[in-house]
Amino acid sequence: MRFDDLDKKLRIYETANDRSVLPGIYIVARIDGRGFTRLTKEVHKFKAPFDDIFRDYMVETTKHLMQCGFKIIYGFTESDEISLLFDLNETAFSRKQRKLNSILAGEASAKFSTLLGDVGAFDCRLSELPNKHLVVDYFRWRNEDAHRNALNAYCYWKLREDGYSRTEATKRIMGVSIADKNELLFRYGINFNNVPDWQKRGIGFYWADVEREGFNPKTNQTVITKRRQITTEFNLPMKDEYNDFIMSVLDNN
Repeated sequence: MRFDDLDKKLRIYETANDRSVLPGIYIVARIDGRGFTRLTKEVHKFKAPFDDIFRDYMVETTKHLMQCGFKIIYGFTESDEISLLFDLNETAFSRKQRKLNSILAGEASAKFSTLLGDVGAFDCRLSELPNKHLVVDYFRWRNEDAHRNALNAYCYWKLREDGYSRTEATKRIMGVSIADKNELLFRYGINFNNVPDWQKRGIGFYWADVEREGFNPKTNQTVITKRRQITTEFNLPMKDEYNDFIMSVLDNN
């Protein structure tokens, strides 16, 4: 059989499930670490509950994804996950789901693994959101998830340090109110209100124009130029203020 005939015969099996996100729909990709609990706590033993080096790896991975060929207008990372908001008019790869998922998972895995010096794998899923308000709700959800995870992580690891087993520590905080978790930490000398914002709220990334001073050799003069670059926000607002922040990102793009 000729190659052209084989190609026509078999290509359909590869593309039968192709599906594209419709125009006018916002795309948010969530990229999650695969098996990161073992990778970060047993294999590489990053500090618990939070580690600045691991945080920096996730920051650099997020920034890489925002510059890997797609028009991403906002990025967010907490723990071992990253969320990316595409420009509404992004048309790369005809908005095919399988291409977006595979490329972002591959790029994240490659960048993080390079930073770590070991294999770190990510998966990816897409949310298709029909309006700005759902986009705001999505990022509010992840922002509040960061707060919940941080509070649980601080409680869990203080209990572990105090001699509780994995099972005991998990059971100790299961079903416990936020107020009681804060009280538990207070007994260990931790005021959760004083925990760094990036641990409680995640980290945001957006594009901004930055002025740079340069020199024009033709006119022999100093000139000011504007350059668009990623701004990293370690002190994100919470609740309704965060809603307003995300809406401003949408309205400015």
